[in-house]
Amino acid sequence: MVKNRHIWTLLEEYLALFPAVGIIGPRQVGKTTLVKNINLNKERIYLDLEKASDRAKLNDAELFLKAHVDKTIILDEIQMMPELFTELRSLIDEKREAGRFIILGSASPELIRSSADSLAGRIGYLELTPFHIAEIEEENLDQLWIRGGFPLSFLANSERASQLWRENFIKTYIERDLGLLGLNTDPYLVERFWRMLAHAQGGLLVSENFAKALGISRPSVNKYLEFLKGSFMVRLLHPYFPNVKKRLVASPKVYIRDSGILHSLAGIGTYEDLINQLLVGHSWEGFVIEQICNALGKRYEYYFYRTHQGAECDLILVNSGQVKFAIEIKNTLSPKVGKGFRISLEDTQAEKGILIYRGKESYPLEKNILVMGLWEFIQTLKPNNPPNN
Repeated sequence: MVKNRHIWTLLEEYLALFPAVGIIGPRQVGKTTLVKNINLNKERIYLDLEKASDRAKLNDAELFLKAHVDKTIILDEIQMMPELFTELRSLIDEKREAGRFIILGSASPELIRSSADSLAGRIGYLELTPFHIAEIEEENLDQLWIRGGFPLSFLANSERASQLWRENFIKTYIERDLGLLGLNTDPYLVERFWRMLAHAQGGLLVSENFAKALGISRPSVNKYLEFLKGSFMVRLLHPYFPNVKKRLVASPKVYIRDSGILHSLAGIGTYEDLINQLLVGHSWEGFVIEQICNALGKRYEYYFYRTHQGAECDLILVNSGQVKFAIEIKNTLSPKVGKGFRISLEDTQAEKGILIYRGKESYPLEKNILVMGLWEFIQTLKPNNPPNN
């Protein structure tokens, strides 16, 4: 499935354009597999910066990299040696040639901004997400929802194997990976916080509530959240503020990005377990939002809309300052339009209202409101060229 990954075509284009290409995304999402399968015009050298032996080769980075100036150098887990960014800048400025360096990282540019700024104008970043709806067959949609999109979870040969992989991923992430990314704190607190976020899926983020429950300060909660967000585990969806004279909700909504990780954090193992949980509606909502964001990428800005008077819309898609779609997400086969959604359409002046439900058939429900399945909505909007996430 490597060549089906949504950034494959863009990666080839970036390698022909930028001296350095950065591929970011969570651990175990397939970054290394992707770059090892890409066709390059010259010999490659792969260095895993988590290995002491590979880091040792870069003790004199300038000497090593200049000795291989005619090759593409792949630096995996770049956050282990962020000091390399300054060296790469100098080498690129001496010989500005496309495709010289491929940088892989499990931390977003925000977490390594102080170093990444060194390559401004010299690097193009792409985000590799877990598998999403535009990369799978329609009949596997429920499997994607239950297991999530991490390749070893989604492709596991049984539900039990998928569940065991996710449980171990969470354990390793908390006990090891966050520390490597720079969050040195009590793993038990981070685990409690992450599980609390899972049960708060789709709710408004109120840091004070988490701080009180965990017995820590609000700045500590925000610090944990930034690391989870920066390492692609959590998405914050911010409210949309049109020019209307209404009291609007100001807090963002919080989501565990991968539905499989969400289910494991909440102790849900199978589809039968999920449909009997109160979390099921919020799980479906978060899954739909993540699939839309990942499949459509930067072509839209993403928000939700809510007023204190009761108007509410789960997802707003904005392009060039105009609300193109106001989306309500329903975990049902018989969706109905609520008053709050109608008001949201008026307030935001959305071009079209969409109710995304669990079914497949599409049909008009009211004037300017269309019922659609998630698969068809994505296929309708998905462009021919993959999005830059």
